[in-house]
Amino acid sequence: MASTLCSLVAAMALSANAMAADKPKPATDATKAANAALMTELPFNDKTSFELAHKGFIAPLPSEPIKGAQGNMIWDPAKYAFIKEGEAAPDTTNPSLWRQSQLINISGLFEVTDGIYQVRNYDLSNMTIVEGKSGITIMDPLISSETAKAALDLYYKHRPKKPVVAVIYTHSHVDHYGGVRGVVDEADVKAGKVKIYAPLGFLEHAVAENVMAGTAMSRRASYMYGNLLPPSPEGQLGAGLGTTTSAGTVTLIPPTDIIQKTGEKHVIDGLTYEFLYAPGSEAPAEMLYYIKEKKALNTAEDSTHTLHNTYSLRGAKIREPLPWSKYLNEAIKLWGDDVQVMYAMHHWPVWGNKEVREQLSSQRDMYRYINDETLRLANKGYTMTEIGEQVKLPKEIASKFSNRGYYGSLNHNVKATYVLHLGWFIGNPATLNEWPPEEQAKRYVDMMGGEDAVLKKAKEYYDKGDYRWVAEVVNHVVFANPGNQAAKNLQADALEQLGYQAESGPWRNFYLTGAQELRNGVAKLPTPNTASPDTVRAMDLDLFFDFLAMRLNGPKAEGKKITLNVDFTDLKQKYALEMVHGVLNHTEGVQAKDADATVTLTRDTLNKIVLKETTLKDAIAKGDIKVSGAEGKLEELVSYLDEFDFWFNIVTP
Repeated sequence: MASTLCSLVAAMALSANAMAADKPKPATDATKAANAALMTELPFNDKTSFELAHKGFIAPLPSEPIKGAQGNMIWDPAKYAFIKEGEAAPDTTNPSLWRQSQLINISGLFEVTDGIYQVRNYDLSNMTIVEGKSGITIMDPLISSETAKAALDLYYKHRPKKPVVAVIYTHSHVDHYGGVRGVVDEADVKAGKVKIYAPLGFLEHAVAENVMAGTAMSRRASYMYGNLLPPSPEGQLGAGLGTTTSAGTVTLIPPTDIIQKTGEKHVIDGLTYEFLYAPGSEAPAEMLYYIKEKKALNTAEDSTHTLHNTYSLRGAKIREPLPWSKYLNEAIKLWGDDVQVMYAMHHWPVWGNKEVREQLSSQRDMYRYINDETLRLANKGYTMTEIGEQVKLPKEIASKFSNRGYYGSLNHNVKATYVLHLGWFIGNPATLNEWPPEEQAKRYVDMMGGEDAVLKKAKEYYDKGDYRWVAEVVNHVVFANPGNQAAKNLQADALEQLGYQAESGPWRNFYLTGAQELRNGVAKLPTPNTASPDTVRAMDLDLFFDFLAMRLNGPKAEGKKITLNVDFTDLKQKYALEMVHGVLNHTEGVQAKDADATVTLTRDTLNKIVLKETTLKDAIAKGDIKVSGAEGKLEELVSYLDEFDFWFNIVTP
């Protein structure tokens, strides 16, 4: 469980240098041609974004890296120094993604408008500081307490050292709350000196999103954010949303004030905040808000300088583009006549009423188009893959750099929208019960004349620059015979060229990480641990027992029956657990009369076991857990729970 709670940063404890990767190949002529073609399609001569990204600059980030107590690297400002503003894109990078990476690399402390400041590129997200009547309000304190503290220190170096009187979490993703203890003391929150505002459902979703499928999400996040790749023109450029994720201490202090509906107004440190509640947009719990006196709109992550994910490639519940579009339309309705500056929790602001309205309306229409065009084509009988290949954004939307797919992509967002409405089945019964990948691969390779024949033909397609097909067809050889290194190398070569052509940061990272692991295998590096004590304490018991039930090995437990009563003495909460029919049910407020045993403990003891600060056996021996009845039944139940290997294979069976 300790590695499953915050998959966004799960791979950041990994060292890219620990991978003894083969030297990457250069860009082929086909890749050079593909990237050159994009240069003619987009207005690369327009430097407006660079002017905006530099506007309000006050000070650079300190040059020294941020390190943890053990000397571990948390953030290195120089990591992406090879991305230099004004330089042409290398052959191994998509020129549009290179441009975005140059913009993201513009770092430091900036003034957004009078009394509003941002620290950019000290983490994946921005930290915003608003000066109020008596102190400062901090919006979205990054991922790690170390980077958040460094960001606040940079602000204090150039502005008056006023106390933090409020914190606002715009939404429930870890890069928007994880550094909170770097900027406030929980004692001040409990004493009422600091208020913390968040949207309804924040705590539930902040804790729950990555628990049930956490290991799978975390492993896939190591691909999505490119954390196994060295930063270089042939490797990691960033994530399109920001450079990368920090690797420090993830913390969480529960909110004190909950925003429940659109139209709520709160005076925070002398300033009037008007809120727009936007659940189910970029995050399950999200909100936008407007500071009336500043004529400043914070769009959280619902409008940034990229097409965002309506489905995250790390794995997550699908997000709905239609409500997302409507929230942006509501923002225009509420504040469009007055707003003078729009800033988000990633990237750089937009200034001017006309310019803000254009940004909001363009992205509103983009998400609406993804929803409506996908469903239009689905209703004409096209399938997920066919729609993904067909849909192109209207030119007036697609030609704006802020709408390009640097983080999300039009292709995978469209596919996600199809699945959201129609599920994975495309209606063709031939696809209803397909063989799993390994069995499918063996049959494909046999029908195609064997491994050598497939590779010979695939090499011809590679030489023609058809890397998509090479990656697809050679994958069958790899899954039919994972020992065929020639097949893995050819597939790696194809994935690498696809990575060099990709405009989306996550697509590039997936392709290049896949190529690296095909060539070198999966390195069993130290497993990332992001289940901080704050996060574990924030889990409610219902979620905890659901997590246990998910870990139960059903086939192993089949035919067994165990009933336990659990009494949390400090919380005055009791549960009945029943393992039967290969599942584990829990019922709150009930004690089973026929229970095999009663387990008595405190929530603090449970937390220590979850955090691996103690073991079940030791807790029983010390008397922290008391078991009356058949003590062996508790141990038997635990024996049926699976542990998950973080480093499972992805590009090989």
